[in-house]
Order: sequence, then C-alpha cells, then structure tokens
Amino acid sequence: MSASLLIYGATGYSGRLVTHALVALGLRPILAGRNPAKLVAMAEQMGLAYRVAGLGEPDSLDAALRDVAVVLHTAGPFSETYLPMLDACLRTGTHYLDITGEVPVIEALARRHADAVRHGIMVMPGVGFDVVPTDCLAAHVALRLPGAWRLALGVSGLAPLVTRGSARTLFEAVNQGVVRRQGLIAPAPLGSLQRRFDYGAGPRRSVNVSWGDIASAYYTTGIPDIEVYLESTPLLEAVLASSRYLGWMWATGPWQAWFKASTELIPEGPTADERAARRTVVVAEAEDRRGRRVISRLRAPEAYTVTGIAAAAVAQRVLGGDLEVGFQTPARVYGADFVLSLPDVVREDLE
Repeated sequence: MSASLLIYGATGYSGRLVTHALVALGLRPILAGRNPAKLVAMAEQMGLAYRVAGLGEPDSLDAALRDVAVVLHTAGPFSETYLPMLDACLRTGTHYLDITGEVPVIEALARRHADAVRHGIMVMPGVGFDVVPTDCLAAHVALRLPGAWRLALGVSGLAPLVTRGSARTLFEAVNQGVVRRQGLIAPAPLGSLQRRFDYGAGPRRSVNVSWGDIASAYYTTGIPDIEVYLESTPLLEAVLASSRYLGWMWATGPWQAWFKASTELIPEGPTADERAARRTVVVAEAEDRRGRRVISRLRAPEAYTVTGIAAAAVAQRVLGGDLEVGFQTPARVYGADFVLSLPDVVREDLE
C-alpha cells in the first residue's frame, strides 16, 4: 500500500481547514467527495489530485481507497456517513480517521474493534476539536489521580460560531442527551444538569451536553462516570430547555427534514478573522471514591481551527506508521501531552 492520504468531504468547511493544515505540513492529500464541480475547483486551486466517489456507491468508494493508506473522513452528520466509509476501509485495508463528536457513532465504532484488528487497520474517530483537547485533558487528570471514578469536563468559547454541518448534527441529536454511569451510557436530558467551572475568570455556570467524550474518554481513561458541560448562555439554556420539552416532536421525520433544510440558511462557517478572534477553554475535574479531586485547564485556539490542525497532526502520525490497530482514541495512542504539540495550546493544573 502507498503512503497516501485521502480527505473525504474535502470541499466542506472542516474538510478545507484540514486540507490546508495538511498542505502546511508538507503533505499532498487526495481530495474526495461526491460533487465533481466542487472537487475540480478546489483541486485546481490547490494543485492536488482528486477522486469522485459517493458513499452510497461501494464500488466507486472502494476504487477511490484501493491504493490509499489513510482516509480522513470529514463529511457529516457521521450518523449517516460513518458506516459506508468504515466498511470501505475494512474492505480495502485503509486506516480510518474522522472528526465526529457524536456519541452513538463513537460507540458504534468501538464495537467494530475486532473487525478492525482482523483487517489490520486503526479506527480512530474524534481527531478534531471533538475530541482531541478534551480527550488529552481527560487523560492528564486521570494520570494525576489514579483510580478516579468520576470525570467532569467543561468547555467554553464555542458559541455562536457553528457551521452548517455542525448545525445538522445538533438538530439530529436534539432528543439524545446522555452521560456515562458505571461505565454505561445513560440518558440525561440536555441542560438538565448544572455545574460550575472556572474557565479563567471565576466559576461559570455550565450545563450538560452530549459531547463525544461521554464515549471516548471512557476508552481513554477507564473512568466509569463521565459528564460533559458547555458554559451556559441564555440562548443555549433556552435551546436546551426547549429540547427537553419538545425534543420528542423535533425528532420526528417532518421536523428533522425542516431543520436540515433550514441549515442551508446558516453561513457555511466562521470567517478566518472570526476564528482568529476567539479562543476555547477546557476544564477537566477528576474525583476518586475518597473525595480527592484534581483540576486542570487547557487553553486553545478556536474550535474549528483546532479541528484543522489536530486532524492534520494525527493523519501525519498515522502516515508515518505511528498507530495501533483496532478502535482507538487520540490520547490513548498519542498520550495526554499530544495536544500540547499543537500551536498555541497551553495547559495548567489548578489546586
């Protein structure tokens, strides 16, 4: 197999950020997706090769991956797209990376561990902002407090910049709030739990969300109880409260179709200036059964910026042979300090 890398969904917002980050590292990824016109335009602009393949076309997808070592899958919602890409990777012996933060998708990929081992490939979801910073910080506090049984993660700095793809994923998961309890995924309506985290300016009210670490942090750390929160805003709390009372209705087919159509009215994604003006903060708190607690905080660039550079950094490592076959998480393979290798990321321990 050649040491080539293919970006599927390359013409999407996150796909373009990842592609530019890869080129900045000196790599020449193959662009791929289902829209020939968009692929041709981007390939000509960047001087890169491209391949057209639809996820619903197994033969063309296999042909696109046949001589590819690594695929970096950026086309969501991943609940709709991960399975055909994963199956193609298994058939062609191609390592699978994606940028999902969808808990059900990460759990489904974890269940394919034996298949991945049998075919000699690594399957690693969540190589973007979901979940590299949070996964690495979770691993860090777990190392600081061996035997921790409870993990709480807080994230600040995400609103209001959302891409069309992220909006589609959010609408799809509107009625799917979860946490992890005793190692198992358990329901917890979105916004029904509250906690305060110090993101750098004193304790701030935060509310629970279904972030990818509900799945991934368990496989990284083994901690059985996990919750993830976002810093609260009036708009966020209103949206989450609505989902608790109306989520059953919004999850029905007609409402989902309307939501997905409405996302076309959302700007494709934040501009470079908007991304440069924002930063994200992650706080991780681990606690053991004796009541001992450790807290660490991570500061990083804006979330979509992190997605581009983190995904590119992981792909570069996999191309270089730095991988473990089977289902994996970023911090489990690359360590708690991997995130510190990314530009403009700093970590501090709080006591």
